[in-house]
Amino acid sequence: MTEINKKIDLSDSDTFNTNFRSGFIGIIGRPNVGKSTLLNRLIGQKISITSNKPQTTRHKVLGIHSTDSCQMMFVDTPGFQTKHQNLMNQNMNRSVKQTIGDVDVIVWLIESNGWNSDDEFLLNLIPKNRPLILAVNKLDLLENKNEVLAVIQTVQKKLAEHELTAHAFVPMSGQKGQQIDVLLETIEPLLPTGHPLYDVEEITDKSIRFLTAEIIREKIFRFTGDELPYQSSVVIEKFEEKKTVTRIFACIWVEKESHKIMVIGQNGHKMKEIATQARLDIEKLIDKKVYLEIFVKVKSGWTNQQSSLILMGLE
Repeated sequence: MTEINKKIDLSDSDTFNTNFRSGFIGIIGRPNVGKSTLLNRLIGQKISITSNKPQTTRHKVLGIHSTDSCQMMFVDTPGFQTKHQNLMNQNMNRSVKQTIGDVDVIVWLIESNGWNSDDEFLLNLIPKNRPLILAVNKLDLLENKNEVLAVIQTVQKKLAEHELTAHAFVPMSGQKGQQIDVLLETIEPLLPTGHPLYDVEEITDKSIRFLTAEIIREKIFRFTGDELPYQSSVVIEKFEEKKTVTRIFACIWVEKESHKIMVIGQNGHKMKEIATQARLDIEKLIDKKVYLEIFVKVKSGWTNQQSSLILMGLE
């Protein structure tokens, strides 16, 4: 637990409720299965960016859900990458493996439309001594809800082949919020008893600066083509908090000159769209007027440069 636990115990040991439960839950699954959407739903606020493109999540994002009886620390992991093995993806895969080994409970998100080869890779990573919950996501997309039973039967067979057992199967929808309460109720008794590690008001361990960069990156995913998002990243170069306005200067890194043209767009239209939508979301996040200025920089090969990945927090 030392890798994930970063907060000192906040509770008074003399008054601590010995029935209180506190622990870390790893959310794992193949790319684009809905892990970040589920995390945001569990926390009740957007702390992890989402898009309809796979591999949106690059960092391990912690979301904190606190109640009178427990504190759940959900860890959103990148989708396990099996195709493109640059240094960045290798680092992200290592992060997934590390999280699986550190957490108290694993929630494995599988799509309701069935099992595929990307799910297969995760089977070999799951420890046999860790409580495992199978959350069958996107239930809302099934016309016949009974179809989920066939998915569960397939997964049960796959687990048995690897000498694994699921504590529970929870059909749910992160997008619609269906069965989220059931998932939380299923997780709680599996957590160890222990002190809360974070103040009840805290919902993530990530800084506003980090969340700002992620919001901008989300807009790149939304407003550009399929190739560009995976060859781009965002660095916050200056973050100035004034009394009435927060001034943010950000730089988008891209791999090629052609990518820079894609980000800027004709007459700067695309850049303006990205910046405007990002600014609006950042203002909602910090509840203050924001001045946002974005530049674009060509940095060839950054996804394979350890120094660049360290700057991005992807080492």
